[in-house]
Amino acid sequence: MSLKHEKPASATPGRVWSRRRFLELSAASAAGLLVTPAYAMPTTEKRNQRPRTLSLSNLHTGEKVTRTYWADGDYVDESLTDINRVLRDHRSNEIHSMDPQLLDLLHTLQKKVDSRRAYEVISGYRSPQTNAALRDGTSGVAKKSLHMQGKAIDIRLADSQLDSLRKAALSLRAGGVGYYPRSNFLHVDTGRVRSWS
Repeated sequence: MSLKHEKPASATPGRVWSRRRFLELSAASAAGLLVTPAYAMPTTEKRNQRPRTLSLSNLHTGEKVTRTYWADGDYVDESLTDINRVLRDHRSNEIHSMDPQLLDLLHTLQKKVDSRRAYEVISGYRSPQTNAALRDGTSGVAKKSLHMQGKAIDIRLADSQLDSLRKAALSLRAGGVGYYPRSNFLHVDTGRVRSWS
């Protein structure tokens, strides 16, 4: 994803820089007063980070996907598209963009519990109609669920105890954590930090 931005007025073609202006800008730059926007020049840390890969298995559709969704300092659009398709509302077949920060949370969580398995996905995106139907049929479904914004997911990992996954998610303090041991899944989201069971 590239961001476009306009050239500043001072960078118009053919401008002649006076010696005084050059020295003023040089002094300001040396003093740390001029800052290059993050989108204009990636930081060394961002460029040197390892690619981020996720494996997901949708338990309702049987679809599986393994994609490197972040590489070379940016999210990979094609991979996000594939992940969004697998995490769609399986009841309505509606696809919605998942929050990239949610994918980052899943990636970090998986590393924290040292899991090598794919996430088993119970629920990713939910359309407002699906959320309303689930709300009518069961308890514990929020009226303004973050699932409807692509900011929540219900998951488990075959090689990690659910309670261990819960403790690891809570330690990240990256959003909401809902613990459902009877149904054997964990809810994580990128909303405000909170927890429930």
